[in-house]
Amino acid sequence: MAEAQQRQQIIDEAKTWLGTPWHHAGKVKGAGVDCGQILIEIYAACGLIDRPEVDDYPRDWALHRDGERYLAVVGRYCRPVDAPGPGDIVVYRQGRSFSHGGIVVGWPLIIHAQVGMGVVYAEGDQGDLVKQGRERRFYSYFGSKA
Repeated sequence: MAEAQQRQQIIDEAKTWLGTPWHHAGKVKGAGVDCGQILIEIYAACGLIDRPEVDDYPRDWALHRDGERYLAVVGRYCRPVDAPGPGDIVVYRQGRSFSHGGIVVGWPLIIHAQVGMGVVYAEGDQGDLVKQGRERRFYSYFGSKA
């Protein structure tokens, strides 16, 4: 399958998650998912990755730890890029480490799982995602080490 088709497949799969409630460590479409598990489930559903084993993680781990657990999983499959394309990933520093992410539909439009809102569209360069100069990075599966 061509890269453009794979990128569209990622976006199409992400859209099927819209409206799923946010649930810590959840990974069931329509029932509950968090911002890390949704990335895994989308890329796995598209046949791009095998579902990795993810150790248990407390809901507030990023507030108390510097370890980049979230980036470690993203970095297994994707490489950093300066500008995102459709189907790429944006990650945000929340607390002491990068601990939130979403799928880029067409920058700045993203789909992500947000506490209290569930899986929604958002403008990735506005609102709470970038408050107080919150750092963000982009990652791509394409051209990566996957």
